[in-house]
Amino acid sequence: MTRRTRKHGYGTAAAAALALLSLAGCGSSPEAGGEGGGGGEATPAARDKGPACVGEAPGEGGVHVLRGGGFKLPGGGGVQYAGASADGTTRTATLRDGATYASGQEQWKVTPGAEVTVSGHGYTVRQLCAHRVVLEPRAAEDRAALATGPKSLEPRQGAADAPLCFTTNPTVLAAAAKGFPPEGETLSLLGNGGVRRFPTGLSVTVAYVHKETGTAGLDANCAGVQVAGYEDVRPGDTVEFAGVRFEVSALTPQAVRLTRLGGGKS
Repeated sequence: MTRRTRKHGYGTAAAAALALLSLAGCGSSPEAGGEGGGGGEATPAARDKGPACVGEAPGEGGVHVLRGGGFKLPGGGGVQYAGASADGTTRTATLRDGATYASGQEQWKVTPGAEVTVSGHGYTVRQLCAHRVVLEPRAAEDRAALATGPKSLEPRQGAADAPLCFTTNPTVLAAAAKGFPPEGETLSLLGNGGVRRFPTGLSVTVAYVHKETGTAGLDANCAGVQVAGYEDVRPGDTVEFAGVRFEVSALTPQAVRLTRLGGGKS
């Protein structure tokens, strides 16, 4: 697995970069297998030109794959949101198959409406945002599998938490949402590399706060998978964890502050 390098400023570097696997699909353009990340000093990315989102997310049953993170899918497969591009009018996303990275895998650029196949299971790309991609399972059995509730809402740490981390079940999503401050309130993540844990197995870490560029990095892990890896976020940017959206409201040497925008699957 690739690792992110330390950025000079406040905080520590992220422990692990994103896990990414190989995805087959139609309506998308294949590329050669990409590298999982490079060494050396990272240069802060240019601000995303937007639009913030294109396409419409389904009301329920949509799989939210977060920027820089992976999501395990029924049938033993998975998918990761590996990269994004926007020119002020259109937006595309780069997806890779699987929840963890392996060298030499293929990747695809997709737009809303594209159909992709992961481990023999079909999904339609419904929405692309700077912070997430939303996929909708095409088969009723896959929708049912994703919505099945776990036997317990108590996290056990590690891979055993997969039913809590990779689900569209409304009970699980509601429990996850309750672990965050109410809508309009602020969640503060300390910038000292400490891990903030939440009720359904999610953990979030501030990877770095870069004082010269006014940017920060946020990593989220669940069930042993990096489920989000937000690079170079600034105040005003949107991030999402466990189906709940936040706006980055402030960056300080000590903390990243996030204001909750909406509840589960918002």
